[in-house]
Amino acid sequence: MFDPSMSEPCIQPNPAAEKQRGGAGSRQNHPVKEILYRLRDPEVVADTAIRSAAEAWHLISPSEFSSLYRRVRRHTMCSPARLRALHQGVKYVVQNRLDGDLVECGCARGGSAALMALTLRRLGQRRDLWLFDTFEGLPAPTADDPDYEIAELFTGSCRGQLDEVRELFGRYEVADGVQFVKGLFQDTLPLSRLDRIALLHIDGDWYESVRVCLETLYDKVVPGGIIQFDDYGYWKGARKAVDEFLARRGTNLPLKRLDYSGRSLLKPGA
Repeated sequence: MFDPSMSEPCIQPNPAAEKQRGGAGSRQNHPVKEILYRLRDPEVVADTAIRSAAEAWHLISPSEFSSLYRRVRRHTMCSPARLRALHQGVKYVVQNRLDGDLVECGCARGGSAALMALTLRRLGQRRDLWLFDTFEGLPAPTADDPDYEIAELFTGSCRGQLDEVRELFGRYEVADGVQFVKGLFQDTLPLSRLDRIALLHIDGDWYESVRVCLETLYDKVVPGGIIQFDDYGYWKGARKAVDEFLARRGTNLPLKRLDYSGRSLLKPGA
């Protein structure tokens, strides 16, 4: 059976957003609307079953990735498949000696970024890791999001407070070299000191957020670098932003499917 808690969005109360939408009734109907909307796509149901099986396996597996997954799983909404891709991506950029920092746009509670930092530590490497987030929950979607009616219900959700995320990195002793940047992507990304990016993880959900990430950061990704999209298959606005950007660049880069939602690509050489 489809369980929305196993899928992409987090459902967390947001009193301000509830008040704007007319009180608690809208929030109470939220899970029902989400289930009915997602059940239209049978791939979501299949992916939920696969994800459940993978999560169960990684709770007992002795593999390196599984041990890291068990440490961060309560602090992330990313699936095991997408977390494994980040784990492998960090190893790839280190093994191939790609220059550049690691960047995550949309870190929520910090679990996926912590996994990247823990992977770096296991490899005996040090790189700067940039975390961009409002740290106040998801901003509102816009009319450019084709599934706005569902997306707007998540305004303010997926919230990870800055102090909470800092504490997580401190507890794991991987805070050295981590830059926490608070604010909307539109405001913070253009002003960042980022120069070269080896791995870019875009988890912005909405059209405008993903668009800004690509337009601001794509050219800073080094040739051979990795760009991973968390929401390509789940939110139509995210997919629209990626497809439009690649089309404008006149490129036909293949997107690697990670699971129902996640995709990644290797930036071609110069």
